Amino acid sequence: MSDAKLAIEAAYADRTLLSGADRTYIDAVLDTIERLDRGDLRVAEKQGESWIVHAWVKQAILMYFAVAQMKVLEVGPFEFHDKIPLKRNLAGQGVRVVPPGVARYGSFLEPGAILMPGYVNIGARVGAGTMVDTWATVGSCAQIGRRVHLSGGVGIGGVLEPPAATPVIIEDGAFVGSRCIVVEGMHIGEQAVLGAGVVLTKSTKILDVSGPEPIEHVGFVPARSVVIPGTRMKRFPAGEFGIPCALIIGQRKASTDEKTSLNDALRDFGVAV
Repeated sequence: MSDAKLAIEAAYADRTLLSGADRTYIDAVLDTIERLDRGDLRVAEKQGESWIVHAWVKQAILMYFAVAQMKVLEVGPFEFHDKIPLKRNLAGQGVRVVPPGVARYGSFLEPGAILMPGYVNIGARVGAGTMVDTWATVGSCAQIGRRVHLSGGVGIGGVLEPPAATPVIIEDGAFVGSRCIVVEGMHIGEQAVLGAGVVLTKSTKILDVSGPEPIEHVGFVPARSVVIPGTRMKRFPAGEFGIPCALIIGQRKASTDEKTSLNDALRDFGVAV
């Protein structure tokens, strides 16, 4: 592993190494992507209470686009033209993929994951028992935990550059409502619930309004939080207008811990969706 890391870091600093006679650097890239595809490596992992990003693995992904060749890929009546093939041997890995769901080579779905007609990009990891529902997308390097539900049309953004940047992280047991957008390395804590249509970026103000005074979060939704879309007023030269924010209205209750519907989780707080 250390040899591959050193070779990839050297090639990332000097791309001419990828075109030389010595295949050490290309082989290091190809081997790293293969390890990602098998689940032996991951772009980011939790150590204690913190998440560690392996920048060299993201560097390998970026260089894979440079060394891979465009090919025509045929899947039944479908034809694709791309550099990166699709994942194979899904049955052997215990993963369910419903047509025309697509998981790209270099992503990893743990056994028991379900991919409806959605998309999982290279470098992403989807945990066991997680549902990626219809037309939901999991962007490059996103880390989706176990027993997560990504509802229909959810957009999880990819974060490839810069290599040291933290990808989007959705921790175990979270429920992400229909048409939510979670991008720019946002971190969603365990068992959090995002109501339909919540948009979270690194600059989105996340206001906990469940107490006597609002508490502001940026870039992180605390564990078990129940979040809905909101607006806050801001003054501009032309007047005062409402701009989007997200509101934490309470904490998920024990009655909605497992396999709950979004409506059940929000009904506890009298919120209609």
